[in-house]
Amino acid sequence: MRILIALSLFTGLSGCLARAAVDVVTLPVKAVGSGVDAVTTSQEEADRNRGRALRKQEERERREQERQDERFD
Repeated sequence: MRILIALSLFTGLSGCLARAAVDVVTLPVKAVGSGVDAVTTSQEEADRNRGRALRKQEERERREQERQDERFD
């Protein structure tokens, strides 16, 4: 009877241990992937940032043009 209980516990724990081993092995890969995502810029982010910079530049140019127009009026 003890052997059956021990055997059933062992088989139940072996699956748990295998899952833990897989988690330990894949953890560095997931960590590196997260780090790369945090450091790199996606194309969507780059487009959004470029558009924002262009709008700011256009606004600065518009204000400068208005100042020059006021000087000559």
